[in-house]
Amino acid sequence: MLLTACSQKPGNTAMGDATATTVKANADIAQSLALDDQQDFENAKRGLIAKPEGKILGPAGEVLIDFDAWKFIEGAAPSTVNPSLWRHAKLNAQIGLFKVTDGIYQLRGFDIANMTIIEGKTGWIIVDPLTAKESAASAIAFARKRLGDKPVTAIIFTHSHADHFGGALGVITPEEVASKKIPVIAPDGFMEEATSENILVGTAMARRSGYQFGKDLERSAKGLVDTGLGKGVAYGSIGVLEPNQLITQKTQELTLDGVNFVFHNVPGAEAPSELTFSIPDKKAYAGAEILAQTMHNLLPVRGAKARDAQRWGGYLEQALAQSADAEVYFGQHNWPVWGKPRIAEFITKQRDVYKYTHDQTVRLINAGYTPYEIADKIKLPKSLESYFGARGYYGDLRHNVKAVYQFYLGAYDGNPANLNRLPPQESAKRYVDLLGGADKAIAAAQASFDKGDYRWTAELLNHVVFADSKNKNAKELLARTYEQMGYAAEASTWRNSYLTAATELRNGPPAKGVNRATMIDMLSQTPIERFLEAMAAGLNGPDAEGKDYKLNLVLTDTKESYVLWIENAVLHHKKAEPAKNANATLTLTKPIFIKMMAGTAGVKDTLFSDDLKVDGSKIDLVRFFGLIDKAAGTFAIVTK
Repeated sequence: MLLTACSQKPGNTAMGDATATTVKANADIAQSLALDDQQDFENAKRGLIAKPEGKILGPAGEVLIDFDAWKFIEGAAPSTVNPSLWRHAKLNAQIGLFKVTDGIYQLRGFDIANMTIIEGKTGWIIVDPLTAKESAASAIAFARKRLGDKPVTAIIFTHSHADHFGGALGVITPEEVASKKIPVIAPDGFMEEATSENILVGTAMARRSGYQFGKDLERSAKGLVDTGLGKGVAYGSIGVLEPNQLITQKTQELTLDGVNFVFHNVPGAEAPSELTFSIPDKKAYAGAEILAQTMHNLLPVRGAKARDAQRWGGYLEQALAQSADAEVYFGQHNWPVWGKPRIAEFITKQRDVYKYTHDQTVRLINAGYTPYEIADKIKLPKSLESYFGARGYYGDLRHNVKAVYQFYLGAYDGNPANLNRLPPQESAKRYVDLLGGADKAIAAAQASFDKGDYRWTAELLNHVVFADSKNKNAKELLARTYEQMGYAAEASTWRNSYLTAATELRNGPPAKGVNRATMIDMLSQTPIERFLEAMAAGLNGPDAEGKDYKLNLVLTDTKESYVLWIENAVLHHKKAEPAKNANATLTLTKPIFIKMMAGTAGVKDTLFSDDLKVDGSKIDLVRFFGLIDKAAGTFAIVTK
């Protein structure tokens, strides 16, 4: 999960009120669900020890987490929030330190994920130390004040998404791990997946994650109310600890600080590298993130590789057996479930959501339906639809259907008209001309808006805005349309995307892009090959045509050397001794190279310093790096 996001420039962020159509849509949802069911609220509040107050600040004094920002989430659902999502937001707003069962505690609301503390014989076993160093340090300090100042005796990373390992350095240092021989447990393939996800397409994913998580939305009934998995993300300093013991077997037993664990590998579903575990002596089962109190994503709206729904359902079938003796389930998001019957029901419903989505999508694929047609046709059976723990607060059935389609057939729907479509701006101009100009298109869109037909309104206005991004009337009406779609959305990811789009239509794209400086600790653990692959993907092909530069890269601290060369406008690399015919040889340490790649130290700023050495042509070296595009990560999404 990429979590480093862009920062919105200040401007007019005022949102409108809900229309009569939206009010009715939300009222209909309220009537269709048992929103007064208290079981989840009892579970979400159970075991509370203490609630935090105040704020968690970042390295520059910026607010990462404001515990008081969610106090508005109480009472009946306002007209600007889907009442089902409002209920879920109230449940996730149960923030604090909780006792799950004897010897197991959770810190919830300090970040988007939960930090779990398991008592060992001599100290604490920490499971998933949150996203950021700052939030993790705040969480463990809060726990120590209530539970005692115990040392960390083991770390467990359940999977390779940053919100579950990024705060590790706020809990313990690499030096402590090494000197005290502290076990750091992770699933097989963890480091490769943890350090690679954000490199190649990290800039685009970061830009889009701002939409998914509503980073720059105000915390209010007209803005961010939840993320589905938790209240908000701590956009702070991200690092990682390299595991010193991997779970490589399908099922593997291990004793950590006197506590017996049974680990289960579950790769290739929710995350490429993931594990769940049982603690038999405590009758507890931890579902990592293949289980959550929501339908999950098969394809996040921020972008990722499509996930295997069939495999996911299979893991949950196994989880029923693995948790058969458990009296409590706890996950790395949301709240626990107590009691064998309720645990079994929870896992069964989750299993069948993914299995039903997979099987029915495949059935309709084979009947010749396209992704958007299938998304409009599929509806969950009442037994699943009425179960709150399987509703789409983070994932969404309509989006997940398209992910299943993409997983098997790709994005192309088989219609040759879509093999070579015009770019959006070009087709938009032609559609607007066909409609008789922008004014007539906006008038038609206004009529559609007044009828409450927001999907069609958005489609019409999207053409007008893409044809002319300076058309203020079209942008404002489209922003109002997105507001209504957001107010009615049950999925927090959809709501956040719609409302962020509305803000961007009014204020423009973000002023600042990805802040790689916050990720230096994690990037330092990334193999050099990942950066070289990213450099190749950043080569400006047209500008590189006819160029034949060759560069030696020598890392003095890791004793590695690489040869990079451009051939046929493609950047290649190989691990090899320095080439004699290279245009230049760049000799430096890995930390300096990482800072250059992260953009915290530019090539021109360092070429003439004592921090690195250049043999050969410095001019050619500058020209070589000049062919590598540095994406700002501020590209437009809802305008062009």
